[in-house]
Amino acid sequence: MVAVPLYDTLGPDALVFIIDRADISTVICDNQNKAETLLQNRENGQTPVLKTIVIMDAFGSELVDRGAKCGVDIVSMQDMEALGKSNLHKPVPPKPEDISIICFTSGTTGNPKGAILTHENVVSNAAGVLKCIEVCDVSISFLPLAHVFERVVQTVVYGCGARVGFFQGDIRLLPDDMKTLQDPIPALTANQRASGFDFLGAATPFKKWLLNFAVERKYAEVKDGIIRKNSIWDKLIFHKVQESVGGRVRMMVTGAAPVSPSVLNFLRAALGCQIFEAYGQTECTAGCTFTMPGDATSGHVGVPLPCNFVKLVDVEEMNYFASNGEGEVCIKGRNVFKGYLKDSEKTAEALDGDGWLHTGDIGKWLPSGVLKIIDRKKNIFKLAQGEYIAPEKIENVYVRSGPVAQVFVHGDSLQSCLVGVVVPDPEVLPGFAKDLGCHGSIEELCKKTEVKKAILTEITKLGREAGLKSFEQVKDVYLHPDMFSIENGLLTPTLKAKRAELKALFQPQIDKLYASIQ
Repeated sequence: MVAVPLYDTLGPDALVFIIDRADISTVICDNQNKAETLLQNRENGQTPVLKTIVIMDAFGSELVDRGAKCGVDIVSMQDMEALGKSNLHKPVPPKPEDISIICFTSGTTGNPKGAILTHENVVSNAAGVLKCIEVCDVSISFLPLAHVFERVVQTVVYGCGARVGFFQGDIRLLPDDMKTLQDPIPALTANQRASGFDFLGAATPFKKWLLNFAVERKYAEVKDGIIRKNSIWDKLIFHKVQESVGGRVRMMVTGAAPVSPSVLNFLRAALGCQIFEAYGQTECTAGCTFTMPGDATSGHVGVPLPCNFVKLVDVEEMNYFASNGEGEVCIKGRNVFKGYLKDSEKTAEALDGDGWLHTGDIGKWLPSGVLKIIDRKKNIFKLAQGEYIAPEKIENVYVRSGPVAQVFVHGDSLQSCLVGVVVPDPEVLPGFAKDLGCHGSIEELCKKTEVKKAILTEITKLGREAGLKSFEQVKDVYLHPDMFSIENGLLTPTLKAKRAELKALFQPQIDKLYASIQ
C-alpha cells in the first residue's frame, strides 16, 4: 500500500487529476464535507477508480445511500479499524526500493506532479538530519501533514524515540499549544516565522534603542556559542517572547522559503535557542543541506547533508558559472526521488542521465563551505531588451519591507521594465500611512497616490541595498488590499505564488501600469 497525501485546499480539479493519475481506490478524510466533494466528482463521471471513502467523524446514512448510487462504499474509521482487527496479518517490512509515498507537488503552473519517494529516500534523509542534530524532546506539529518537510520531521522525531504534539488546528492558538507542551521543537515555514513576536512594545525611540542594543549584545553571545535564557537581557526584555512559546524551546528548524538575516538574528537572540535553516525540495525528500550546530551566521542554508552530494552547474544565459562558485544547485544521493508518476517528460527535465536532480535554484559556495541560494532559474523570463529576470529573487527582497506583506513581480518580452502588485501589511499600513498624513481603511489607503509612491520608494531602496540591477527594479506598483491565499486560488497549498493565476487576475491593472509608464 502506498500513501498519497491530498490537500483539502487543492480544489476539485486537482483532486480529480491526482486520484486518476495515482489510481487511488481508497480515500480517508476527516469529515462529511470532504467526502461530499469526492462523491460529487464521482457523480459527474470523474474518478472512476475511487471505490471507498473512509470518514473519521460521524456522518448521516443518506451519504451511504448517495455513495452506493455511484459505486462508492462509505465506511467509518471505526468500522475500518474493526475490520483490521478481525483480519490480522503479520507485518511485512518494506524493502528499501519499495514506494513509501507519492507526494504531489503543488505546481505553480499546470497540473501537480507526483514525486515518487521510496522508503530508502525517507530513511536516508531522516538519518542525514539526525547526523546533524540531536533530538530527544517534544516536537510541535503544525505544518500540513501532507507536506514532505513535516513528514520527514516526524520520521526523525519518532525514529529517535521522541514525542510529537499536534496543534489544535488554529494557527492563532499555536502559542497556547506550545505552552501546553512546554518544550517543543517547532518546524517553521516562510509565513510562520516571527509573525507573532511583536510583544516587546518598543513604541518610543528609547525603547527601540534599548531593544536593538539588547539584540546586539545577546546576538554577540550567540556568535560566541553561548545559548542561554538567563542573561540580564532575557530578564528585562526577552522573557515575554520566550514565554509566548512555552519558555523551554531548545531548537527550531526553518525551511521552505528564505528568512531574512535580520529576522533570524533577532530570533536567535530573543528566544535563546538554536535555530537551524534547511534547504531542499520534495524531489530530494525535503532536505539536502542543513546549517551546523554552533553556526550563528545568517544568509545561507548550511552544508550538504551526509546522505547526498551537492554540485553547481553552469547557467550561461544568466551568467552563472561553476568556475566562479556559482550555478544551478544539483543534488545526487539516496534521498533523491525516482521520478514523477506517469510523467517521463517532466522526470527527464528534473533528473539527468547521471542521476543528478536539477533544482532550478541558483546557489553560491561561500568561503566557509556553506551554500547560499542567490537566484532562481525557473520562472525566469526575458525583457524586451534581452535581460533575464528571476521574479522570485526580486520578490524575496521586496517582501522584507515593513509595510509589504506580499509581492507579485511581472514582466514579459514585450516590455522593457517590470511592474508589481503589492499587498500591504494590514497591521503596518495604517501607521505607515499616518506618517504620510493619510488616513482611512486599508482599501482607501491602497488607492492613495502618496502611499503608493512611499511604498515604491521603500522597496526600490531595499532592492538597491540588496544589489538588484536597475532593470530588476519595478518601475510602478498597484496596491491590492486583499491577501493572496490558498482559498482564493492565488497560492498553492505550500504557499507558493500561482503566477499564471496572479497574472490573469491582475492583467487589467498590469496593462494600466504599463500604459502610465509609457
